[in-house]
Order: sequence, then C-alpha cells, then structure tokens
Amino acid sequence: MSAQTKKHRPTEIRLHQKSRVLEVTFDNGAEFRLPCEFLRVHSPSAEVQGHGAGQETLQLGKELVNIKEIEPVGAYAVKLHFDDGHNTGLFSWEFLYRVGQNHDAMWQLYLQRLKDAGHERIAPEGET
Repeated sequence: MSAQTKKHRPTEIRLHQKSRVLEVTFDNGAEFRLPCEFLRVHSPSAEVQGHGAGQETLQLGKELVNIKEIEPVGAYAVKLHFDDGHNTGLFSWEFLYRVGQNHDAMWQLYLQRLKDAGHERIAPEGET
C-alpha cells in the first residue's frame, strides 16, 4: 500500500466543550483542532451536503453550536450529536482527516459563502 492510499486512523478523539473544539490525533502523528461550528456546517449528512454536487445547503447561525455526544460507529467513523439537534451524517476517519488537512481553505470558503448570502457571522467571544 502506498503512502498516498494509506488510510489513517485516529488514536485519540477529545472534545473540549468549553472552547467548542474537537481534537483528533491520527496514527501518523497528524493532529487537528476542528471547531464544532466548522464540523456542523460541513457535516457529511444529506441535510447539509444534499444528494449531489451543487445541492449543498448553507448553514446559518451555527456560531455557538456544540457537540453533546460522540457515538462510535464500527471501527470506521463517529456520529456527532450536536446541541442544535443535528445528528445525521457519519464522520468517517477519512472525512475527519480530509477536513483537518483542508480546514483553512474550507473555513475561508464558508466565510465567503456567508458573506455572499448577506449573512453576518457573529464570532463567539474570544474568537479571533
């Protein structure tokens, strides 16, 4: 198996509810700090992603969303239960690794989509 096709598995998943960040460490040493808002607005669920390209639904008002439960799904994913009631979509290890690697670009695109939609994001206190 080449390095490009190797599937990484998390060795630790830690939720920091006060700062609303999910910290995921993988077996290759990669560590990602993923804000709950980021995970919620990029959920792999059909509700967020739609059923095909161009069917994504922009999520508004998720600045203060938190994760209230992390449910293991087999040996390949977790189901995140958000405090706004959203709990569909499986966050596979591959998905978490990919969004961790692409966090900055995905976040900037999300902020631009909010701006283009005329929505003003209210940053939580303490966020820069």
